[in-house]
Amino acid sequence: MSADTWKLTLPCTRAEAEAIDAGALDVGAVLMTTEVVEDDVERWRLDAYTDVEPGPELVAAIRALVPSAAAAEPAIEQLSDEDWVTLSQAGLEPIREGRFIVHTEAHSVAPGPGERAFLINAGQAFGTGHHHTTSGCLAMLDRLGKHQFKSVIDLGTGTGLLAFAARHLWPAARVLATDIDPIAIDVTRENAVRNDVERVELVVADGARAPGIAAALPYDLIIANILAGPLVAMAPEIAAIAAPSASIVLAGLLTNQSTKVRDAYEAVGCTVEEAEARGDWTILRLTAAAVPVTDARSDDAGRENWARDI
Repeated sequence: MSADTWKLTLPCTRAEAEAIDAGALDVGAVLMTTEVVEDDVERWRLDAYTDVEPGPELVAAIRALVPSAAAAEPAIEQLSDEDWVTLSQAGLEPIREGRFIVHTEAHSVAPGPGERAFLINAGQAFGTGHHHTTSGCLAMLDRLGKHQFKSVIDLGTGTGLLAFAARHLWPAARVLATDIDPIAIDVTRENAVRNDVERVELVVADGARAPGIAAALPYDLIIANILAGPLVAMAPEIAAIAAPSASIVLAGLLTNQSTKVRDAYEAVGCTVEEAEARGDWTILRLTAAAVPVTDARSDDAGRENWARDI
């Protein structure tokens, strides 16, 4: 962003904040959510940073993310003397999950013996590690570290963090990172260089059926940290790219959505092995069918709407 940064602020609820944090939303601004009053689910705040003065269309797009603020007047201010990166990183303390540390430039951490640190700044892609879904996936991958995988795919990679963790855990594996958003792939490429991560293949892909994904079939570890709606819609195509008895890690689903997600994957032969609740979110680990799924059809209308809530 340029030196003249603008900030638009609206109140929101915790549920709205978590839905924003869990989705890669392209509204033309960097979105940050903050708890205003501790343990008050109604007192949260959405800050949207942009390098142009918010016009009516941008205001409407951001307001649509927080229906509870329909009657609120947005606060808009110009931060001409402020560094938006410093502002956005200020509240993001380092996190530790198993052998992994995730930190920003504002809170650098030196890894200890056996630890791997990743520098991931907040920005235009989801996945800094500070949301329950991403940190839960890191913990799940860390527990899977004793297994051996030859081909790994991270669907909806965001910042690339989970793909980087997979590359660290399984250095001999082929690792693909995909996202529907080209900006996320650019961010992942930059983060890979910043963190000295090599040999992660990057693919812009809508779902799991792109040619770049098919070229590396099948996958014995599939990671999909997206949203419940597309997870349900994409169950058949995710099952179709899985090797027999592959491990599948799913996240981005609220706990009250987990039954629908489980049902969708059990319908294509997957077995739920582990379910971990973090806050209002659940991370699932499944085993794919022993016989590959080849004839199931995806819900194309559902998979194309990445923001749908089931």
